[in-house]
Amino acid sequence: MPVNIIIFEDNSNLRESLVNLLALTGDYNVVASFPDCTTVIQQVKEWKPEVILMDIDMPGINGIEAVKKIRTIDPAVQIIMLTVFDDNTHVFEAMYAGANGYLLKKYVSDKLIHSIREVLDGGAPMSPSIARMVISNMQKGIPIADNDYQLTNREKEILQLLSKGNSFKMIAADLCISLDTVRTHIKRIYDKLHVRSQIEAVSKAISEKLV
Repeated sequence: MPVNIIIFEDNSNLRESLVNLLALTGDYNVVASFPDCTTVIQQVKEWKPEVILMDIDMPGINGIEAVKKIRTIDPAVQIIMLTVFDDNTHVFEAMYAGANGYLLKKYVSDKLIHSIREVLDGGAPMSPSIARMVISNMQKGIPIADNDYQLTNREKEILQLLSKGNSFKMIAADLCISLDTVRTHIKRIYDKLHVRSQIEAVSKAISEKLV
């Protein structure tokens, strides 16, 4: 079954291009697209998407505020921010609001399909420069914790690779193990750290000096 997607993007040309790009794959079904987020809660309830592509800079309710609203009714939908911004403020506000990934618009044509696949696989797609920015910010002035959560050496190794922004597939290739094995390890890591996403896992690992 195709993955249902909603797009929120105020640039009509880009919005149409995204619809056409996704239609070509046959794997994704854009069930609706909108130029603003005025009625975002009703739209998400009505269309029940698995993935949302969300522009940050929109008139009225911006993308970050829209994500906050969406998270009050749907904690599971995967949200990828689409933006021209790669500054600290926008990145961290989007992540803290509940976004799962962050894609610069200049990379959309090359990286959108991969980013959607990655987020559906449990990853957190973002460009290497943004991943470094996130990690750098987390490392500033953070206390050390004594609890190692009983992580195995392999789990610590995978957590270290996650913290460097590697995708699940890259970790599998780097460690010469299967993708399913990586997913199993990551599920155990999430359980031990009491987190639900890659961003939360990396944040906790860095803040508590686990990697």
